[in-house]
Amino acid sequence: MDQRTHAAADTPQPPAAKAAGPIETDAVIVGAGPVGLFQVFELGLLEIKCHIIDSLAYPGGQCVELYPDKPIYDIPAVPVCTGQELTDKLLRQIEPFGATFHLGQEVTVVRKQADGRFLIETNKGTRFLSKTVFIAGGVGSFQPRTLKVDGLERFNDTQLFYRVRDPAQFAGKNLVIVGGGDSALDWALNFAQPGPHRAGGVILMHRRDAFRAAPANVAKMRAMCEAYEMQFVVGQVTGFEEAEGRLLRLRFTGGDGVTRVLPLDMLLVFLGLSPKLGPIADWGLGIDRKQLVVDTEKFETNIPGIFAVGDINIYPGKKKLLLCGFHEAALAAFGAAPYVFPEKRILLQYTTTSPKLHKVLGVESPVFD
Repeated sequence: MDQRTHAAADTPQPPAAKAAGPIETDAVIVGAGPVGLFQVFELGLLEIKCHIIDSLAYPGGQCVELYPDKPIYDIPAVPVCTGQELTDKLLRQIEPFGATFHLGQEVTVVRKQADGRFLIETNKGTRFLSKTVFIAGGVGSFQPRTLKVDGLERFNDTQLFYRVRDPAQFAGKNLVIVGGGDSALDWALNFAQPGPHRAGGVILMHRRDAFRAAPANVAKMRAMCEAYEMQFVVGQVTGFEEAEGRLLRLRFTGGDGVTRVLPLDMLLVFLGLSPKLGPIADWGLGIDRKQLVVDTEKFETNIPGIFAVGDINIYPGKKKLLLCGFHEAALAAFGAAPYVFPEKRILLQYTTTSPKLHKVLGVESPVFD
């Protein structure tokens, strides 16, 4: 179900650059999710060179980190694709522009210089001098909400997991999955069904007998419980039992107030995400409800030369859809062009007919009768 472990091998990855002094560039994009990747494309059509930074170790952002195999149905001309497939296609689309990726790094400083450019620094010490900045960081830095049970954190990434990176490691194991949203239901169904990753047993636990997940998946879960293919219990984890450094049993309190014990091999927890702007909150940008305020002409923030696209921005009528993020990226690119080419007149051209864009894209111009 989860293809992130193969992302480095299966998707084209531009090399990360290393330099002693600041890297000088036209644009820096913060965030390598789908909208950030498409921003590379729109900038590339205008011959604006860019570097892209992401805190994750691979491109794709939230689509790949959380839902790589969930189907997406609202990409124009693509009836259905997964988050990983969309990322792969976007990476292929931007290949002609040679954007350099700096992955596994978080931007810590954005500071305007006397010459109008921005000094950008990451937590790994990478520095840039850029004419423009594009923030495409989705919901910002997101962290899973954790179970508040003292001592349970000792089992992180050995028997306690808040993300599934390699489904194969759960095959044949007795799993307890905690949560009532899409992720909890998706993984419970995935591990309970016949297949290469089928668990030895699956118990889904939620604090109440109501869910925030897709109704079809809830119905499927209930049907599988009736067929004894998995179990569902109402309750909350209140403690655990261990022996020789291994988690053996969970203690949980049910809806009836009775505390019971569940044996398990591994515990998966999906309680949602806690989005945080992180260092972005300290950059002097206009913020409303943890989102960056932009105009609707150029999707520029209150700081000239800094743009925000995708889920991280807010404006009247904002809709958090990939389709809208792609539209924002196009207009933001045109908004940035005067900062990069102040003496140049920017004309709207079409990839269908423009020989110049064909040259930029590395394709042959078609001959029309």
